Amino acid sequence: MKEIPDRRRQQVLDILFLVTRVVLGIVFIAHGRLKAKDISGTIDGFRASDIPLPTLSCWFTLIVEFGGGAAMILGLALPLTGLLQAVITLGALVYVHREQGFYTHQGGYEFVLVLAAVSLTIGATGGRFAADELIAARSRTWARLTGRPHASASRESVSV
Repeated sequence: MKEIPDRRRQQVLDILFLVTRVVLGIVFIAHGRLKAKDISGTIDGFRASDIPLPTLSCWFTLIVEFGGGAAMILGLALPLTGLLQAVITLGALVYVHREQGFYTHQGGYEFVLVLAAVSLTIGATGGRFAADELIAARSRTWARLTGRPHASASRESVSV
């Protein structure tokens, strides 16, 4: 079998990260849209599931699903976005799905566990085709916050 050169492999990975981010963002936005259709019903559902501070938790979840979904698609603030998405999905695991067992078709936590893991992974990696990458190239602060390289990084390493 022929080996893929490192540069080509990185290009393929960046495209896969982009596709994964877009799909993940769409899933979170769709779930937020579903909750937003009946906010009072969603709050009642949070309350019935014994989720702490159900009204605040509902609005926090909606913001993370809509705002985080859009940010995930754009590749913006990925470490924070991935972490917040993991927090809300793990909250769903603990408060809603845990008692149903593992399998999704039985109401279990399988799907939310996958969402949490993918959110954390994409939040930590994200790929080159992300807004974070563009902003970090121009802003040292953003580069530090997101763990991405700043444009001057290559110049600094050469001058040392």
